[in-house]
Amino acid sequence: MAEPLRDAGAAMSFEDFLRVDLRVGTVLSAEPNANAKKPAYILKLDFGVLGRMTTSAPISDGYAPAELVGRQVIAVVNLPSRLVGGIASEVQVLGATPPDAGVVLLRPDYPVANGTRIG
Repeated sequence: MAEPLRDAGAAMSFEDFLRVDLRVGTVLSAEPNANAKKPAYILKLDFGVLGRMTTSAPISDGYAPAELVGRQVIAVVNLPSRLVGGIASEVQVLGATPPDAGVVLLRPDYPVANGTRIG
């Protein structure tokens, strides 16, 4: 039986949703972020025409750095940069967060051009 929907707070308008810029990027490098409060990796990502961006992602529970390099991921690219674990985190990589596991990264089923918009 399906789990009942939980109250997710105030609904956002469709116009607000359209402002969220989700794009496909490829991980160029992944290394431990020794300054992060939670175990995390510093990821450098290629978003094609949008350029290269960096983030600190707490995904070390489920992934080794070597298996991340070359992987395409989905990220929000139009958030303001914020300082995370001593680095300017420019994007938010997206993943599912099952209760019994670490983060499971979202990615396209087939390779697409870096910078491809998700919609």
